[in-house]
Amino acid sequence: MPRAASANRPSTIVHVAAEAQVSKSTVSLVLQGSPLIPEATAQRVRLAAEKIGYVYNRRAAELRQKSSNTIGVVINDLMNPFFAEVLVGLENQLVEAGYTVLMGHSGENLERQDKLLRSMREQHAAGIVLCPAIGTPDTLPGLVKTWGIPLTVIVRTLGRGSYDFAGSANVQGAAMATQHLIAAGHRRIGFLGGVPGTMHGERVTGYGQALAAHGIAFDAALVLPAHPNRQGGYDTLNTLLDRGTQATAAVCYNDITAFGALSALGARGLRAGQDFALMGFDNVLD
Repeated sequence: MPRAASANRPSTIVHVAAEAQVSKSTVSLVLQGSPLIPEATAQRVRLAAEKIGYVYNRRAAELRQKSSNTIGVVINDLMNPFFAEVLVGLENQLVEAGYTVLMGHSGENLERQDKLLRSMREQHAAGIVLCPAIGTPDTLPGLVKTWGIPLTVIVRTLGRGSYDFAGSANVQGAAMATQHLIAAGHRRIGFLGGVPGTMHGERVTGYGQALAAHGIAFDAALVLPAHPNRQGGYDTLNTLLDRGTQATAAVCYNDITAFGALSALGARGLRAGQDFALMGFDNVLD
């Protein structure tokens, strides 16, 4: 007859095996979620564990195996709704796949990003998803590779390297936004926001390609880099108009920059779409 653990002592994997009349290794595989065990047997093990009050200590198992079911996600700017949406989408998919998400917010701070990544390494993360802070060196993927942790870089590329990347078609997207404004009759079109050395270069390239395709000269005075946030959009729109560039429209580096530019138009008593046209990039939810 199988015996339950003593009421004075916590149950163990051995007690579960005895209760379910299977081997200890079978119990271990079931608790780890292995697909190798037939569902009927797995169900018997789970019922046995529940019956005797056994609780699987996943953290202890992870420490023994020096691995985990945790995926570290480092986001650079949660004040931007685009990145909040990215995080929600990632978490939904990872949880559905059986992973736990360990989230960190770098706030565009390289030192904080480094601390977060090293903490995730110490937690034996099974993988890391990183949206790099501005100024992240392109050597970072190589460093994480030496840790033996798979890395996926999102949104902002870190150049060539042996890592996975998921992001927008920046050149094509900026070209499409610029072409839309040209089709609406605009010829003096600015480009607002973005920090050189990031995706700014790719998006300005697309902007320039669209201008060239329509015989419009590229004017550097119409391109105003800035931190990609509301304040950056507000300041660059004001600078563009104060310079007397005769601009009638602008492509914005991202939607949060466009929100700032919209505020600047409102402060000047101008109407978006009528007095001045704006295009964003990201398509955040309304």
